[in-house]
Amino acid sequence: MHILKKSELEVEQLAKALIDAKQQVGLCQVCFHLSAEPTCDICRNSQRDPQTICVVADSRDVIALERTREFSGKYHVLGGVISPMDGIGPEQLNISSLLQRINRQEVKEVIVAVSPTVEGETTTLYLGRLIAPLTKVTRIAFGLPMGGDLEYADEITLARALEGRREID
Repeated sequence: MHILKKSELEVEQLAKALIDAKQQVGLCQVCFHLSAEPTCDICRNSQRDPQTICVVADSRDVIALERTREFSGKYHVLGGVISPMDGIGPEQLNISSLLQRINRQEVKEVIVAVSPTVEGETTTLYLGRLIAPLTKVTRIAFGLPMGGDLEYADEITLARALEGRREID
């Protein structure tokens, strides 16, 4: 409805902007995050810690984590999660390039930040077993959202909240 209310010129400008974005934006050659350049801004940033890599399923996850301003390392975008039902195995994901990065650089920690779905858990466990011989592997903690009530949380969320607990300062 919003587009139908706009002038023909505005709709044409929007269409051109979408086509330009599709043509100009690709993937970073290092981490596979969206980028208009061969290497994304995060990978080019010398202030970021190259010894810590956060592995995510897709670029939306990078954007979400960047909004927190809590992570100062680099990223690696898998391009999905292992999903045998959808015909996606480890070979369809950017896993071999991750292993090459770990072997090339002095990576001290790989943080797996994949959603806790069945496919995400499969991917996390697979990566953990694959990377553990090379360097430290951790995963983000999952728990209750701010303002959430315990009585409405499912068992897995509560279990993860307990698992990821930390001391009160």
